[in-house]
Amino acid sequence: MRGVLLAGLIGVFALFGGNAALAAGDAPDIPGQDWQHEGVFGTFDRGELQRGFQVFQEVCSACHSLQYIAFRNLVEIGFTEEEAKAIAAEYEVEDGPDDEGEMFDRPARLSDYWPSPFANDNEARASNGGALPPDLSLIIKAREGGPDYIYALMTGYEEEAPEGMELADGMNFNHFFPGQQIAMVEPLYDEAVEYVDGTPMTLEQHARDVTAFLSWTAEPELEERKQTGLKVLIFVFVLTAVLFVIYRRVWARLH
Repeated sequence: MRGVLLAGLIGVFALFGGNAALAAGDAPDIPGQDWQHEGVFGTFDRGELQRGFQVFQEVCSACHSLQYIAFRNLVEIGFTEEEAKAIAAEYEVEDGPDDEGEMFDRPARLSDYWPSPFANDNEARASNGGALPPDLSLIIKAREGGPDYIYALMTGYEEEAPEGMELADGMNFNHFFPGQQIAMVEPLYDEAVEYVDGTPMTLEQHARDVTAFLSWTAEPELEERKQTGLKVLIFVFVLTAVLFVIYRRVWARLH
């Protein structure tokens, strides 16, 4: 199954590249989704983030990196430090130079950032039909519609185009992609990833989990920012109340 996934992801860059559609036109309106992390008091679901990381690791990382996410950041989504170290140790990064001036590979550490699956941009282009797969760290912010669009895109594939619509060679029909023709084959499907926590392995669940994870990579400080904002609002409210009381007392004396 893993081999099928990797083979199908040769064109995965088209999902985020923005230049893969050959046909012009607009996709239908993107359905809105309820995301736990949205809203004034929204927070991330750690279980959802860990499942999303698993989808990224087993599927998306075949072509994409997370250059702004270090292995130590995995602790923030619920992994223990030992678990994060074990995940990091599965990858090798280049280091050096050593005492002899040579570069060398070593197991990744918590301080290392997520490695690219390719040695350089030329290798990445050569492996993906000439296009450079983008880093996914900020992809949620880079696409209009944010998480709603990414989720819709990954669940918007259909086996056949509607009657009367002819697909160009090498293109696939996606209901929510502009022009509805996309070069990337369907990356996710039921049971594409076997969750370690026993969550049902549906296409919708895979898409939702990895979308939530990419929402976190785009804004890992979201919860801290909201907490700070709430504290500021409370402070402003208290300060306003105190100033109002002082104002009333001062004018009461003057009268």
